[in-house]
Amino acid sequence: MNQDWEDRVAALWDRFDDYAETEEDEARFRADVDALVAELPEGSPLGPFEQAGAWDATGHSDKAVPLYREALDLGLARVSPYKARRTKIQLASSLRNIGQAAEGVELLEAELDAPSDELDDPVRYFLALCLSSLGRDREALSLALGALAPHMARYQRSAAYYAQALVEPGEQPEA
Repeated sequence: MNQDWEDRVAALWDRFDDYAETEEDEARFRADVDALVAELPEGSPLGPFEQAGAWDATGHSDKAVPLYREALDLGLARVSPYKARRTKIQLASSLRNIGQAAEGVELLEAELDAPSDELDDPVRYFLALCLSSLGRDREALSLALGALAPHMARYQRSAAYYAQALVEPGEQPEA
């Protein structure tokens, strides 16, 4: 779609917190998303992507999952690789919410090998949540701490080592 449409979608999401948390207001937000989606050409993967996000943001992961899948099936990666990666993150989170964390792990583990971008940390964050939901807490903690290590002003090397050592014990680094 054009930049004007993208800007209006972004502006709607920027106002999301203005919608109260009542079911009526959440329905109004989803209707506003649907109105923007109605402007898209038929078969655009952007429509189900935005609708899934609206259902997800209003607490309906079960309704978001099929829409995320549809967006990917319709070729969202061709239209926007960035939004496709966001979709995988959001889909994995929603899958975890509906008791399908193993599928979320599968989706996000594949994203660990994707070209690096600003979504690397969210991939690791939601992967850690999925792992924890599966009782794989040491792996989750290792992943979360490993993601945090590069952001530390000091102790990066030690922090990265200790994070890895949670799942692969070895010698301690030199101080």
